[in-house]
Amino acid sequence: MKVIITGGAGYIGSHVCLAVHRSGHTPVIIDNFSNSSPACVRRLGELIDDVVECHNVDVCDAGMLNDVFAAVLPGAVIHCAGLKAVGESFADPLHYYEKNILGAVNVLRAMDVVGTSRVIFSSSATVYGDPEYLPYDEQHRLAPENPYGRTKLFIEHLIHDWDKAGKNRSAVLLRYFNPIGAHPSGLIGEDPNDFPNNLMPYILDVAAGKRPDLKVFGDDYQTPDGTGVRDYIHVEDLADGHVAALGYAVRHTGVGTFNLGTGRGYSVLEVIAAFERASNRQIPYEVVARRAGDIAEFFADASKASETFGWSPNRDLDRMCADAWNWRVKNPNGYSE
Repeated sequence: MKVIITGGAGYIGSHVCLAVHRSGHTPVIIDNFSNSSPACVRRLGELIDDVVECHNVDVCDAGMLNDVFAAVLPGAVIHCAGLKAVGESFADPLHYYEKNILGAVNVLRAMDVVGTSRVIFSSSATVYGDPEYLPYDEQHRLAPENPYGRTKLFIEHLIHDWDKAGKNRSAVLLRYFNPIGAHPSGLIGEDPNDFPNNLMPYILDVAAGKRPDLKVFGDDYQTPDGTGVRDYIHVEDLADGHVAALGYAVRHTGVGTFNLGTGRGYSVLEVIAAFERASNRQIPYEVVARRAGDIAEFFADASKASETFGWSPNRDLDRMCADAWNWRVKNPNGYSE
């Protein structure tokens, strides 16, 4: 089966491409390279020993998107494309609403035109907002506290409505927690085009000497060491979750919602310590003011995914840090060649 992966040259999408290929399906990438690189597509070809079909198309361009779908006739779509920086979404919320929601609408319409009835959507744990209880399960109240999270929740509603409007449709909403790490080959990994918004790329820059220290945003949270606690998951485990979700979508109709996380929260200081063990590098840091929109801690109850389609993560924090550092050592300038 051909599986279109929007944003397939991005950090998560590229690892999903490999997982889809390993499962016996044929990945087809749609990406506009706004936060990714064509070099990633070439490296994916090296890893699978074949050319990966890729279309340089923005999902907000409905005409070009429809042309690609008509040519590919996918059996399923994994929709990863979208803007994802919380801070940036506060600064330019209209840009986020336009790109993320319009892109999702265009993907669903393109699916309808060619009769594709299965979609896996890359949602986010940010849809939960400040926790009423922990760990988050899929029944938790949905109250995102930033524009990025609100676009994800709105798209979830779109997909529910799309499913009800047709017959024999299948959708899986995957609420990600915090992916880090890289493919063990070191050929693909996270390479943000601008200032790193997430913890691990920032740590990697400090370890590589590109930045003098790590800014730790707040040490006065109600957590064991005062720093924010997050559920970090290896990107390879996350990618495997998409394949498990794809198999579920093939067997079931309707909409299913699943957390993808480890169920274990790690503080910023714990991540720093794990990375120092993996890299034998010291990570100097400075505590600064909290960021707008951050919450003290969140971590997943991912038992539903395990019970429903047999997925569970199996790579620990030390492995996540070791693979992330291996990626950076082998690619000091990211995908720049």
